[in-house]
Amino acid sequence: MNRQITKLHNIAAKPTRTIIGLMSGTSLDGLDIAVCRVTGSGKDTDVKVLRFQTMVYDQNFRELILRVFAKTEILHPDICGLNALIADRHASMVNQALSNWGMRPENVDLIASHGQTVFHAPVDSAQESGPYPNSTLQIGDGDHIAVRTGIITVSDFRQKHVAAGGEGAPLALYGDYLLFSDTAEDRILLNMGGIANFTYLPSRKSQQVGLQAFATDTGPANTLMNQYVQRHFGVEMDRDALLAAQGQVNERLLKALLDHSFFKLPLPKTTGPELFNMEFLQNAQKQSSSEGLDPHDVLATLCAFSGSSIAGAIRNIVEKLPGDKPLGVYASGGGFSNPLLMGHIKGKLGESDLAIQSFGVLGIEPDAKEAVLFAVLANETLAGNPEHVKSVQGAPAICMGKICFPV
Repeated sequence: MNRQITKLHNIAAKPTRTIIGLMSGTSLDGLDIAVCRVTGSGKDTDVKVLRFQTMVYDQNFRELILRVFAKTEILHPDICGLNALIADRHASMVNQALSNWGMRPENVDLIASHGQTVFHAPVDSAQESGPYPNSTLQIGDGDHIAVRTGIITVSDFRQKHVAAGGEGAPLALYGDYLLFSDTAEDRILLNMGGIANFTYLPSRKSQQVGLQAFATDTGPANTLMNQYVQRHFGVEMDRDALLAAQGQVNERLLKALLDHSFFKLPLPKTTGPELFNMEFLQNAQKQSSSEGLDPHDVLATLCAFSGSSIAGAIRNIVEKLPGDKPLGVYASGGGFSNPLLMGHIKGKLGESDLAIQSFGVLGIEPDAKEAVLFAVLANETLAGNPEHVKSVQGAPAICMGKICFPV
């Protein structure tokens, strides 16, 4: 038997595995690296985060990724070269982080690498998809990471989801369901990165009356605001909403932004910056005759737009629950640090006494959450079973990821 197969078998048989989760999102700010000690599998999974760090991308690297990110037309040398370059850079960051922490690669069982999404194209995303089925593309080749680090790497998780009939996103559902379901409390785990998404986790009692766990995108969180300030203010992001706070919400533009067919689709659904981009904004400004708005007013309206769409999706869940049903909302992602965005969300939820808490109260640092969830997915690939997630809605019951050996 190939010695790497033997090693993989032995890792799968261990009661506890050390897995490094890697996540690079649509904000393109850096690579999240979480070293996790994972015990068990399925609903018996227990995770302890041993180390966590975000390795920040330099501007040159970010600009290289932007050559292919969410573009309908790209050059073949760029996509081919970046597939290797991103993997090499991620591997270098892992090696550097391990060195900083005094950890040896041979003491790590697996790397779980999400890769860098460059295009996401579900058929029902209300954009032109041509003759193609659901598709998604993440680059940052797993073999390069495995060879450069010497650690078995599980990568390319989303492709199995698409192949099995899913839309490739959001994948947080699987890890959320295994780690954070509660016996008494219904939960919404809200993540506000570039795109906002949440996982709804019914309590055991809610499951008994037919409610199932599901995950859905709601629309933009930070992606439109980030794109806009980069173009019009020359900064990476509107930190603490200082720029947006100087503007006024334009109701005509807000109505035009919300008047898109994506928001009429039932939950669950998925989207990305392929739809919510500057062309989307320009079309809405033309539709609402608001092309001459002050940039601060546009930014204020984009913040209100994100808040309205997020709150609308949460209300969709709240309205389905009995009034006396306990519901907790736990938030993570950069949007949770935006006071103006959070004010819009709370305002749109109206008289609801629903408290939005930091995801950190559930025991995992909010910034580490997505990297940790991919470590859980890799753990299920080796030690789990598709039966563990058969009770989730709108998502295939599968184990995901391609296994890449170092040699």
